[in-house]
Amino acid sequence: MAGRTVKKSGDSWYYLLTFGTKENGKPQQYKKRGFKTKQEAQKALNELEHSLTTGSYIKPTKLTYKDYMTKQYLEDKLTKVKQRTLGTYTWLIEKHVLPALGNIELSNLKPMHIQQLYNKLTKEKNISDENVQKIHTLINDSLKKAERWSLIAKNPASLVDRPMAVKKEVTVWNLEQVKSFLRHAEGAGRYSIAYFIALTTGMRKGEILGLRWKDVDYERNCVRITQTVSNDGKEILPYTKTKSGARTIDLPEETINQLKKHSLLISREKQEAEQDYSDNDLVVCNESGMPANSSNLRRIFRNITKKAGNPRIRFHDMRHTHATLLLLQGVNPKIVSERLGHADVRITLDTYSHLLPSMQKETALNFGKMLFDDSASDNGTPTEQPKEKIKNGPRLLLKGMSITSLN
Repeated sequence: MAGRTVKKSGDSWYYLLTFGTKENGKPQQYKKRGFKTKQEAQKALNELEHSLTTGSYIKPTKLTYKDYMTKQYLEDKLTKVKQRTLGTYTWLIEKHVLPALGNIELSNLKPMHIQQLYNKLTKEKNISDENVQKIHTLINDSLKKAERWSLIAKNPASLVDRPMAVKKEVTVWNLEQVKSFLRHAEGAGRYSIAYFIALTTGMRKGEILGLRWKDVDYERNCVRITQTVSNDGKEILPYTKTKSGARTIDLPEETINQLKKHSLLISREKQEAEQDYSDNDLVVCNESGMPANSSNLRRIFRNITKKAGNPRIRFHDMRHTHATLLLLQGVNPKIVSERLGHADVRITLDTYSHLLPSMQKETALNFGKMLFDDSASDNGTPTEQPKEKIKNGPRLLLKGMSITSLN
């Protein structure tokens, strides 16, 4: 027989529930203090009695959220995600989650604690909206797992809405700005090849820094993406960001010429350094053959951008520039998606959705010309397109270079 008591003690309320017996046959009692109102204590008492009756009761643990995250959750993630991804998770958790939630006992973690953290992160703007969303994903996943492992009765994060993220429109250069930058980059030293590759392939920085000479195919005028360099530049990783990241990208002739010219510099440095050269077969590397320093790459990039008189953009925005120029030239989004190594063409369409209105207008105009232009033949079929244009598809001209869409 259950005994139920709800009483006030000082400024707060507590409950006392007698339910079942201990191993020695004496009555089992459950007591909890610290409720602000009688209604809160009564509700908690009812929930406890229900869980005991249905057999879903989980004994409260003194385990803190910090100990759970660092000693159990992150260790479990070691076997499920790549080292680079785990590094990002660890940074977000240790830097932004644990200072706010770490000292709270896992069984006492409430939706309000989590919501207050999201409010704080969103207000302070120390990290991007996307990273706040990643934090929500991590907290929700960790507490869902704690629920499965019977450490808590219910996942409190399931009651908190996912934070919103304001989608930022990508910043890119136009065609003339790309031409100006490449003119100034051509004589800017050993790292100029990295900028040629970025603008004419759309490759990620890590992919460019991980590119090997054996992955450059001069006969087919293409490169194969098979490895990347970690964000800190300390590791060469034998895999790409996604399965679709392992891909082949065709190159303009001018980029091939720049690669051949750059290979002469690398060969000369190998001969001069002899045994002191660390031959990692990298296209973009320092004088000793080691992966290039990302800070140097960004610093030189900013200097060239300034000399070219271009708006300041990030290194990664050269990837966006490449994609944008291709789409504006009418290249099929599926081809652009393949060049970028996106897992799904929907990612490409979502990222560059701001281009779609102008592209649709141009499509409507061209379709109207095809149907109603006087130059069309009498039988209603459009006049024949030049064979070269149909064969090669839309072209993007960069300082004598052409990127041809693959049909």
